[in-house]
Amino acid sequence: MLWTILFYTTIFLFGIVIGSFVNVCIYRIPKKEDIVKVRSHCMSCGYQLKWYDLVPLFSYLALRGRCRRCNVKLSVQYPVVEAANGILYVLIVLVNGANVESLLYCLLTSALLALSVIDFRTYEIPAGINLFILTIGLIRVVTDLSGWLSYLIGFCSVSGFLMILYYATKGRGIGGGDVKLMAVCGLVLGWKLIILAFFIGCVLGAVIHVIRMRISGESHVLAMGPYLSMGVFLAMLWGDAMIAWYLRFL
Repeated sequence: MLWTILFYTTIFLFGIVIGSFVNVCIYRIPKKEDIVKVRSHCMSCGYQLKWYDLVPLFSYLALRGRCRRCNVKLSVQYPVVEAANGILYVLIVLVNGANVESLLYCLLTSALLALSVIDFRTYEIPAGINLFILTIGLIRVVTDLSGWLSYLIGFCSVSGFLMILYYATKGRGIGGGDVKLMAVCGLVLGWKLIILAFFIGCVLGAVIHVIRMRISGESHVLAMGPYLSMGVFLAMLWGDAMIAWYLRFL
């Protein structure tokens, strides 16, 4: 029992460390800033953070959510994204086990988390994140060569349909970033799961966005990235069980 607790605690800590980098990507990629070479700094006064200011979650709590130098209030996004990334990593390993597939799923989840926040704010999915997911997909194919055809069809199935929609509506029906996202995620999941992921994402997008429009007066413009990402995550972990459950009724 003790080793199990230590194991999942380690996974959580690894997750919040990666979550800290996800925050860097969320803030810097839309601004076209370097995500590696530029040192972390306060967005208000420019104070370059020390190592003890960069401990995920704990530094935020120790500083009570404020900059050490100018005392400006820091965004709650920092601890929320870090904690969410750590919790999702633990969930992935709990559901899928400790294996190479789970490692790839964890990296995919971090990428989806970053692009979801960016797309929600800017209505754009960064090409660099899609390229990163493409790399994960290629590694996935290499580690499971027996299923290469399923991954190849997954790359083309949903994205092919969306590309037709994109050109038919001249980009008004779906964004180009969404088309690419479904392609690269299809390479990771295979055709069955990516179709399910797209269906789940569309349902979530329709329901949640309508609720948001009624409650907060949100515009009709819909950022699909977050909802498609939710669909991918749910299909990634529980898609096979969902499909098996559905087939029992046929």
